[in-house]
Amino acid sequence: MTGQRRKARAIALQALYEIDTTRHDAEEVLRRLLAGKNLTEDNNAFVREVVSRVGQHRREIDRNIQRFAPSWPVEQISVIDRNILRLAIYEILFDNRVIVKVAINEAVELAKKFGSETSSKFVNGVLGSISALAKR
Repeated sequence: MTGQRRKARAIALQALYEIDTTRHDAEEVLRRLLAGKNLTEDNNAFVREVVSRVGQHRREIDRNIQRFAPSWPVEQISVIDRNILRLAIYEILFDNRVIVKVAINEAVELAKKFGSETSSKFVNGVLGSISALAKR
């Protein structure tokens, strides 16, 4: 299940990245990215929910990024790092289905895979500070 959920997070990240950079319709992006991925129904739903809810809570999520990374205006953070943070912050502060440590670890793994050499440290630092807000 972990492998499938990690794959689902990667697809959600790809969707968030594309939506952030191109303003493509979320539903069209999800339909295309999920086609042929052979995810379970639960993981398909997870991807759709994450993308939708990150969009719904984006302002509040971005305020938290700004609060805990004040030296970096949100729009100046690399697109991949910004969207990894959005995904993880959604899971930490809004979703409540994932243990905070797991959400941070998954975000760091995404940063290692998709980000720059410093992405994982940056993501870990911001999320470590944000995790203090979580009551789990």
